[in-house]
Amino acid sequence: MSRIDEMILGAKTVAIAGHVNPDGDCIGSCMGMYLYLQEKFPEIQVDVYLGEMRPVFDFIKDIDKVCTELDKSNMEYDLVMLFDVSSTKRIAVANPLLEKAKRSICIDHHVTNGGLCDENYIEPEASSACEVLYGLLDKDYITLPVAESLYTGIAHDTGVFQYSNTTGKTMRIAADLLDKGVNGAMIVDKSFYSKTYVQNQILGRTLMESLMILEGRCIIGIVTQREMNFYGLTPKDLDGVVSQLRVTEGVEVAMFLYEMDTQEFKVSMRSNEYVNVSAICQKFGGGGHVKAAGCSMHGTAYDVINNISFYIEQALKMEKPS
Repeated sequence: MSRIDEMILGAKTVAIAGHVNPDGDCIGSCMGMYLYLQEKFPEIQVDVYLGEMRPVFDFIKDIDKVCTELDKSNMEYDLVMLFDVSSTKRIAVANPLLEKAKRSICIDHHVTNGGLCDENYIEPEASSACEVLYGLLDKDYITLPVAESLYTGIAHDTGVFQYSNTTGKTMRIAADLLDKGVNGAMIVDKSFYSKTYVQNQILGRTLMESLMILEGRCIIGIVTQREMNFYGLTPKDLDGVVSQLRVTEGVEVAMFLYEMDTQEFKVSMRSNEYVNVSAICQKFGGGGHVKAAGCSMHGTAYDVINNISFYIEQALKMEKPS
């Protein structure tokens, strides 16, 4: 019996949920779990709850069955499973279900996750929640649809295997998933690189108007609410902007902020070698990974930049290798 089989033992109803603004790892782990349960335990009622998803993930089997609104708030599930969620504030749609659940399990890889559920399987050294989930599954029931979901999550959270969280174990898992028949090139092209015309427009504008500070060691991109409205953008349209900023030559830290409401910004940060951006974001109520993290802040864009850049400057001075 696999670890997952032990976890769900006795459950007749299961709810699966992820974080707000679901990314590839969140979607991949949630759908991978759903498809695995459908294959091995068809007698169990399984529902997936996620926020609105970009259409680039439509190739994942049964993704059209995901609940994007909570219409079963009074339902008490035997088990609620959270994936890629580091805090209760980050749960999308399904928070009321967690409170009513008979049991709960969290499967995650965020170093800032202190344990949200009755049982917690958190591996900060793993590349993704999908990598953690893979290690818990019965390999005989990883069908092609399950493998596609898991490969999607791993590819996204490793930046197509180029980030430092990519380990030999990560690559061996990816190889096993490819051996299941996964079309890795299709998944990467469709869900990672494919951009709409408007996405390319805002990416180009953000790069063109970006700021370089701290002697070129930090780059900053800003998208205002006015620009969001002008281009008809949603937060999902801004995926990948901070990663593109990060690869600027000479940059150690990339910061991207977009205005969600008047003087309310969502901040995403990435680092290249040694700055712990998670530690910086935690100072403002956020968190994430050592080299990829985020937070939300109030004030003008320059208030946000001034507050965060103070800690970036400290980190650059303290942690720069000799």
